[in-house]
Amino acid sequence: MKITHFDPARELIWIDAQIWGPRGLKPLKLVVDTGAAMTLVIPDVLDDLGYSPRDGESRTTVTASIGKEPGYTIRVQQFSALGFRCSSFLVHAFDLADAAGLDGLIGLDYLKQFNYEVRSAEGRILVERV
Repeated sequence: MKITHFDPARELIWIDAQIWGPRGLKPLKLVVDTGAAMTLVIPDVLDDLGYSPRDGESRTTVTASIGKEPGYTIRVQQFSALGFRCSSFLVHAFDLADAAGLDGLIGLDYLKQFNYEVRSAEGRILVERV
């Protein structure tokens, strides 16, 4: 069992993660979002790592309050969060409005690989691989 700590005083559950690309490793600040079907990473991060929309697997659109916004899916070399690492992990590249230091979201596609328990008052997430 792995334990990840977060600040229970914050409005969202912020965690540290890492992503690997052609140009190396980059640390990420992500928010756990059980309402997101896919893990999302902002395109600037992917660009810095040497990925390009041309490397993407599919184009996407997300319906937002201001209309439909474009994005794409892309398979990254490795992705690590909550104490576990995945190889060849598919993420959704999409710009988040007003991200303010946020690099993306941890979605259910990553979380469903595990049994996890969020202990909000304690500021801990307990995770074990299924």
